[in-house]
Amino acid sequence: MAEAAGSGQGFEYGMDGPKTILAGVDGSDSSWRAAAYAAGLARRQGALLALVYVQPVASAVAAGVGGPLLEAGRQVADDLLQYIRQAVARFGDPDHFRWEFHTFPGDPYTGIVATADRLKADAVVVGASERAGHRIVGSVAVRLVKAGRWPVTVVP
Repeated sequence: MAEAAGSGQGFEYGMDGPKTILAGVDGSDSSWRAAAYAAGLARRQGALLALVYVQPVASAVAAGVGGPLLEAGRQVADDLLQYIRQAVARFGDPDHFRWEFHTFPGDPYTGIVATADRLKADAVVVGASERAGHRIVGSVAVRLVKAGRWPVTVVP
């Protein structure tokens, strides 16, 4: 049996994987697929799943018409959280699956980056953009990959 040099201990199984996996959600089909993929990774690795919804209303708030949009963003966040709780109740094992939900208004890219940094995420999982214009301008997923700060998985 091989031992680590000078440590007197062998390899610790299950201690080398990610501790926190962050998934961005926005209610789109691709974001739910990304959340499901991230949940599977987190469950198998014993990691925390951090689900993040950034309410994309920052530019409307700056223009002075943000009140109703902020309320709409909060309602979407409430709906997402309710859906997540139902999914965890159906498929999750509360004793072996840890998750948390984060939401706040802002720019989705900046919010995901800030949350991943704050939580010291080991990996980020997002859905591929379903908007045609993002192929030209660039999506949140592409920007996260280009940032190169964590492994990023883009789920179609």
